[in-house]
Amino acid sequence: MNTLVDRAHALWELFVKELTKFGLVGAAAFGINASIVWLLMHTPYFADSHIKAKVVATVVAIVFSWIANRMWTFRDKRQDDKKKELVQFLVANGIGMAIELGCLGVSYYILGLTSATASFISGTIIGTILGTVFRYFAYRFWVFRTELDQDPEFADSPDEEFAFVTGQMPVVHARDENPERRAPRGTDDDDVRRAS
Repeated sequence: MNTLVDRAHALWELFVKELTKFGLVGAAAFGINASIVWLLMHTPYFADSHIKAKVVATVVAIVFSWIANRMWTFRDKRQDDKKKELVQFLVANGIGMAIELGCLGVSYYILGLTSATASFISGTIIGTILGTVFRYFAYRFWVFRTELDQDPEFADSPDEEFAFVTGQMPVVHARDENPERRAPRGTDDDDVRRAS
């Protein structure tokens, strides 16, 4: 089971397919975000308020992203509690939006680059790249993670996933007779029994 082909397949299943889906959703969300912000910045209402235009565009992109990631990218890792998942998703995206707005704010207010093109580059290009990196890790390890730790087809834990992908399998976790109680890392069954 621990052949190079198995490891490559595990890596593909664990990250590459997921990153590809995330990238496609992200590209579509970027297209939505960029189109809306560009259009809004060229309307009379938002011409002097690029940050408001960016907020509106980002909110629309966030709604699209949650639906697409929930239904496709992380379909197997959705939480049973949709409200909790949505709140976590919104917190992650709030931080991602703050990253984007921070880039725009630095460009507009600190560097004095006030043209629509400069705002587009700083907020929508640079900010989105940085925000997307943050969002992926937030989605993968916080928002859509429930089933990942319980997936019997891959590994019993993130430690085992990593060990399998890097070729360090098999990983043996010491467990005593009580299935509720696992030995802490760095101990073996005898250490646990002596401590009991």
